[in-house]
Amino acid sequence: MDPVIILGTGLAGYNLGKELRKLDQTLPLTFITADDGRNYSKPMLSTGFTKAKTADELAMQDAATMARQLNAEILTQTEVSAINPQEKQVTLNNGQHLSYSKLVLALGAAPIQIPLEGDTDKVLSVNDLEDYSRFREQLPEQARVVILGAGLIGCEFANDLGNGGHHVEVVANCDQVMPTLLPQKAAAAVQQALTEHGTTFHLQTSITAISDNDQALTVQLENGKSLTADLVLSAVGLRPRTALAEAAGLSTNLGITTDNTLQTSHPDIYALGDCAEVEGLNLQYVMPLMSCARALAKTLTGVETTVSYGPMPVMIKTPVCPVVVSPPAAGSQGEWIIDSDGLNIKALFQQGEQLLGYALTGNKVAEKQQLTRQLPALI
Repeated sequence: MDPVIILGTGLAGYNLGKELRKLDQTLPLTFITADDGRNYSKPMLSTGFTKAKTADELAMQDAATMARQLNAEILTQTEVSAINPQEKQVTLNNGQHLSYSKLVLALGAAPIQIPLEGDTDKVLSVNDLEDYSRFREQLPEQARVVILGAGLIGCEFANDLGNGGHHVEVVANCDQVMPTLLPQKAAAAVQQALTEHGTTFHLQTSITAISDNDQALTVQLENGKSLTADLVLSAVGLRPRTALAEAAGLSTNLGITTDNTLQTSHPDIYALGDCAEVEGLNLQYVMPLMSCARALAKTLTGVETTVSYGPMPVMIKTPVCPVVVSPPAAGSQGEWIIDSDGLNIKALFQQGEQLLGYALTGNKVAEKQQLTRQLPALI
């Protein structure tokens, strides 16, 4: 019997493997990953400096250990160059063809690259364990770091790097932090707390050029200012990896499109995690990923199961100002009703009496559970 092949060994791939093994100990299972296959929790990448952890210390198991635990074959440092849905085969970068019974795309998302002029060798992104290792190796003590992007990841790294004793400046072409997640008052609370923690913000501007002067980087901004840095961390967002699926003729939109069983436009190919767009939703967070892993494991072991998304609040790792947010669905009609007390913000998005979303900061995060119960399911 040909194996179930899972492309990717991130949280999505490995958690699917764990869920499969709860249901079937002998199903042939093969993982293929372009990296070294170590098991780690990606959300920990933006808390590593606070915890003083190296990349090796963030890793929980190596690929050989995971292979034993999951009774699976794990091909590391291996890229898939093509998928042939008709032949039910994947082609590896060494030309080898592997047949599958079912194929699961757990390819994740790649950092969005903003084109910059000048010396960009020291512009790094941190999207996996190898990226984190490279970033730590190049970062001197008490470094000057310019972060490009003031979204969730940019703010988490600003807090984490500040905790690690580094000087942080954030550059973003928006008028508030986390503009796609938080209403203005909640965003202002987070920005104030990070500023008091030592982060300097340069909003409504962008980086135009970077020059390396041996001892430091000069970062030129659109507003005419120049900053001095040891490294630039690009954190402007992630784009689902869809190229392999597109080349195979699968339907894609923002992500690889699936129905509520996580089946793609081909009946033997499924997708989950950051690369997947499930019933029109591409949610790059842990909670939806876990729901998908549980449902897909049942489907792959013979019991077709639809995935359901209940309310899925997002905990943002900015401990100087704790934040939890459950954004209203795109296109929702309603208004924000905001109660503020310094850094403690309770923002409710309502349509009449119906709660559709919320954002809580500071001590208001204690109301998370009570408010989450009032929210409608996403799927």
